[in-house]
Amino acid sequence: SMNKDRQKVLNRLKRIEGQIRGLQRLVESGAPCVDVITQMSAVTSAMKKTAGVIIVNNMNKCVSEVAEQPEILQKDFQAALMRFIDLS
Repeated sequence: SMNKDRQKVLNRLKRIEGQIRGLQRLVESGAPCVDVITQMSAVTSAMKKTAGVIIVNNMNKCVSEVAEQPEILQKDFQAALMRFIDLS
């Protein structure tokens, strides 16, 4: 169901929040660069995966939302998607 999907996404975001807190602690404690960068990479990967889950779970909703909008907002959505997949 939609609620179950939403809860899974929220759980992922809470885990990412924990990872970011861990990253803040690494920076505060002056951890080695390699540790900070490794953790940054893990957070970035988790964010990308979560966005992918959101897109897959909500593809029909996303597309129908956009289809009903004026062309300018369709272009905004396309631009956001292009930024997300690093094509802009």
